[in-house]
Amino acid sequence: MDKLKGKVALITGADSGIGKATAIEYAREGADVVICYHSDKAGAEGTLKEVEKHNSKGVILQVDISDEQKVEQLFGQALKQFKTIDILVNNAAVNGSGINVADMSTEVFDKTIRTNLYGTFFCSRAFIKHRKQQGGKGKIINVSSVHEEIVAAGTADYCASKAAVRNLARTMALELAEDGINVNNICPGMILTPMNQEAIDNKKVREKAEQNIPMKRAGKPEEIARVAVFLASADADYVTGSSYFMDGGLSQNVGQGA
Repeated sequence: MDKLKGKVALITGADSGIGKATAIEYAREGADVVICYHSDKAGAEGTLKEVEKHNSKGVILQVDISDEQKVEQLFGQALKQFKTIDILVNNAAVNGSGINVADMSTEVFDKTIRTNLYGTFFCSRAFIKHRKQQGGKGKIINVSSVHEEIVAAGTADYCASKAAVRNLARTMALELAEDGINVNNICPGMILTPMNQEAIDNKKVREKAEQNIPMKRAGKPEEIARVAVFLASADADYVTGSSYFMDGGLSQNVGQGA
């Protein structure tokens, strides 16, 4: 407990799923939280209630992370509330389109890239500038995906965005090491969040997908959040430029039977 006491975390997409679970775990460990959402204000309010149950402070801010100016405004608003931000969790993202490249419009591809990649870039840049003004130190945690490495037909937009986030994080880790700013990715596999709503609602769909996972089960948002606590804490001060795959062994299963 209290691994994050006295810290302030800004979490994008904190209205549901992994973002919500991370906000709650951070509050449990003593952090105050900037709860960012895009469209689900009710979900963000639900997260705030959970954060406050742990006697931590929370503030709800709306943002479209694909919009550079709105991200700058977000950080300005957050710093008026808390004066400092110690931890950034780039969690907000959109899922793959399910459209093959030959049929994919530029608009579809651009939406995914602007949210998943540009959004991570915009938020990270604003955070880095703030931390440098504060003399350095800080943690950037990107909720990436197993699709940093694993590809699937119909998900070129998503896979490309997450592969790019991988190298964005690795590059930032080199650039920021002397400032004491750690940058790492968490790469979830199949997690029971709204992004996998069909698997939540339909047991047969979920069980079929789980057959590809060596552990034979989907993950829970809380399991991802606990690793996010580690990466945000002093326990991970010597960890940077890494990608933590949390997929029940799924990525190790690729190529079996070849």
